[in-house]
Amino acid sequence: MVQTPPDTYIAAPPRKSAPVWAVLLAACAGQFLVVLDVSVVNTALPSMRADLGMSAVGLQWVVNAYSITFAGFMLLGGRAGDLFGRKRMFLVGLGLFTVASLAGGLAQADWQLLVARAVQGLGAAVLAPSTLTILTSAVPEGPARVRAIGTWSAVGAGGGAAGGLVGGVLTDLLSWRWVLLINVPIGALVIVAGVAWLSESRAGEARRLDVPGAVLVTAGLATLAYGIVQTEEKGWTAAATLVPLAAGLALLALFILVEARTRVPLMPLKLFRVRSVSAANAAMFVCGGGMFAMWFFMTLYAQNVLGYSALKAGLALIPSSLTIVLGSKLAPRLMPVLGARNVSLLGIIVAAAGFGWQSTMTADGGYLTSIMLPGIVMMFGAGLASTPLASLGTSGADPGDAGLVSGLINTSRTMGGALGLAVLSTVSASRMGGSTTPEALTAGYAMAFRTSGFILLAGVLVLLVWMPREGNSSPSGV
Repeated sequence: MVQTPPDTYIAAPPRKSAPVWAVLLAACAGQFLVVLDVSVVNTALPSMRADLGMSAVGLQWVVNAYSITFAGFMLLGGRAGDLFGRKRMFLVGLGLFTVASLAGGLAQADWQLLVARAVQGLGAAVLAPSTLTILTSAVPEGPARVRAIGTWSAVGAGGGAAGGLVGGVLTDLLSWRWVLLINVPIGALVIVAGVAWLSESRAGEARRLDVPGAVLVTAGLATLAYGIVQTEEKGWTAAATLVPLAAGLALLALFILVEARTRVPLMPLKLFRVRSVSAANAAMFVCGGGMFAMWFFMTLYAQNVLGYSALKAGLALIPSSLTIVLGSKLAPRLMPVLGARNVSLLGIIVAAAGFGWQSTMTADGGYLTSIMLPGIVMMFGAGLASTPLASLGTSGADPGDAGLVSGLINTSRTMGGALGLAVLSTVSASRMGGSTTPEALTAGYAMAFRTSGFILLAGVLVLLVWMPREGNSSPSGV
């Protein structure tokens, strides 16, 4: 009997081969849900605070409890898909996400909501890597796969963009609980579609999971974010800030050490010898740090300064929500002409210009010039950059590591976003100086957008210096 060599990619033959559109629909629906829940709670935060008696710090952790567990366990989720089956992990992750959404929607205390959000993030971390891997397994490499990745990126970007609108509509018309409860029927439908349409695929060798690595990276990220958040109240030099910052960095350093020494690492460091993979992930981390908080601060500006309701704030973001999808769909058409690297650079530069424009907002600004037009520029650039970065970040890896590199690119974006939100919230609060006047709030939000613009310019520098030109993604990078 012939045995399968280690790490050989195995794709179970599909039962009557489901149409590509059906696979794409199921995978993109799962991706939409997990990205939507990063931002959907933003417009519901005031209602959550009033109903559950949450503190301002607690509100920030409604966002970060999800984002940090999502980012920290995504590598584990990607590897689990490689080893135990991408379809299986898709269904397990979606089931966990759906049950946690139900628990969060029924929460009667703030700690119950935060625990549910953390479990939601864990389910999303198991689910998200499989969405891209299932898609790339179903579509042969070439223009068709690039278009499929473009659709996946557009749906993911649209999920983040639609969060404000969906959250505003549900909060105003029903209650904040429905921003979580809405996931239950949708999740159930996607589970049925996944069972019916998706085919199983996995890496051939059964190996153990690197759970210590996943715990270390998640604990390190959470502790580091906590330290950054503490700076708002304690300052940068207080022990309450310095201790968690140092502990977080130490945990992340220990994670790298464990990954270098363990026989079956969660994140094989060899992947970063491929320059296109390492550069794309570094750029995704930096750009995530700059772009992730856009919806958070835009909804706060619209509600706290301009006096919009949750519903009106969500409606105000529709144009930018559409343009991020447009940018994601346009990118695959430009990539064969300009190259993935150049399209990424173009998108990031456009986004940075939009963030700079947004930072000129005023306390009595009009919708057209203070929300709609700068939002369109910001999100068009973000959409334009996301597809080529995802394509570069998943290129050059062995098929058996497909789930891992898919999880890595998502981890980089979400991890950068979680830390970026903590940093930008601190920058904004520092500029406000404790004042809650419209002018002070506007100055704080403007400073956050200005800082985001500079972060994005750092992402441009990362790509220019690190990313090889097209056709050169060799391990040596020369």
